[in-house]
Amino acid sequence: MIQPDDKLLEDVMQLAVEAGHEILRIYETDYAIEHKDDKTPLTEADMAAHHIIDAGLQKLTPGIPILSEESAEIPFAERRQWSCYWLVDPLDGTREFIKRNGEFTVNIALIENGESVLGVVYAPVLKTSYYARRGAGAFRKENGKPAIPIQTRRPSASPVLVAGSRSHRGDSLNAYLECLADYEIISVGSSLKSCMVAEGSADIYPRLGPTSEWDTAAAQCVVEEAGGRLTDTRMQTLRYNTKDSLLNPHFFVFGDPDRDWSEYLED
Repeated sequence: MIQPDDKLLEDVMQLAVEAGHEILRIYETDYAIEHKDDKTPLTEADMAAHHIIDAGLQKLTPGIPILSEESAEIPFAERRQWSCYWLVDPLDGTREFIKRNGEFTVNIALIENGESVLGVVYAPVLKTSYYARRGAGAFRKENGKPAIPIQTRRPSASPVLVAGSRSHRGDSLNAYLECLADYEIISVGSSLKSCMVAEGSADIYPRLGPTSEWDTAAAQCVVEEAGGRLTDTRMQTLRYNTKDSLLNPHFFVFGDPDRDWSEYLED
């Protein structure tokens, strides 16, 4: 175990910014696009950010394992021995990167005993960081400005402000929104949706489709320290590295923990 103090958090934030700078450099070029076995897109920016973060974390915390979306597959037989590790998405929102809409992030989380205890989400185009560590609150820092503490909105608004995926909206979400009835949807890419909940500019982000653990871990710490929750659809807090698959269950990110968001699911 390591103690996730302010110094470590600052170092990780700087590492995310460095990765973001390289992502932006490639963003302005005619980069190549490949596709992984699961048909998801991969660019040289994903890999460049991965190498920067991987090398930086190894230097910061030698001996702490790193699980990145772009790292080699690590069997659960090995992962299950980890009580503490880094969980990284070097470029969350590759589709948004390809569309050049700016809605992509760098996500770095420290996981201890299945829980996210430190999280950094950096949006390179916005030059904005959302970050938190367990017990120290959540913050947003925009380029050149002092950091400000952020909190979720309680109670939730009417109409409910829903953060929705720009690239992954399906029938399940549409059905959920119909049951919710009185809502406004704000479409945005990547983990910025969770950060909107954390800062109180959205009430809920329902994700009723496939995601992986590196998509949620960094933002989960930010949301929880801001007063919200990230749960599965049974309202149980999401945990990490508990099974062979790295896929998340369907989940809710919400700011008002006193409201049962599962009641709007179709039976």
